[in-house]
Amino acid sequence: MLRSLIRQGASEGSFDRALAADTPGAIEFFAKLKRALVSGYFVEEDPKTGRVEAVAVPGYVFWPDGRNTGTPPVGFGLFRALEGGYELWLAGLEIERRGGGHGKALLEALLDTPPGKKTWVVRIPRGSRYAAAVQHLLKPFEFAPAGDTAQLRWFLRRGAPAAVAVRVNSALGAHPPAN
Repeated sequence: MLRSLIRQGASEGSFDRALAADTPGAIEFFAKLKRALVSGYFVEEDPKTGRVEAVAVPGYVFWPDGRNTGTPPVGFGLFRALEGGYELWLAGLEIERRGGGHGKALLEALLDTPPGKKTWVVRIPRGSRYAAAVQHLLKPFEFAPAGDTAQLRWFLRRGAPAAVAVRVNSALGAHPPAN
């Protein structure tokens, strides 16, 4: 289900578009994701130090009625550990379920989990056709735009630890959110 939702989202711009095809990078990403789902850790290289590190990535699946009723889940969320909390790293909802309050319900469920309560950062692709909708959905959870990079809009949650805010500001440089 995750692969299908990620590929579907990638093809319409909600994730890195390279994940929509069987490129070497996508194959490597999905292999790492599979290992992360088994072990709870994603292995990645720190771009500053070149050191390979294991990063905790707790994940959850979403049923619209809040429980497994024998039907497959319709969404998911993966958190990525940061110092002092988490980033909502990947989240997806079946396209057929978008609208009608399902996106809000997905975010409510994800942000009500133990990692969700300590989630300080969300990044979304600026080119996604759902970027405005996601920004709207994040607002009640006290996420505000922190700035933009060429591809991403970054959101920081009110009350984020100072170290997280410094890290986000450093990653953004002097790039406030575009209007």
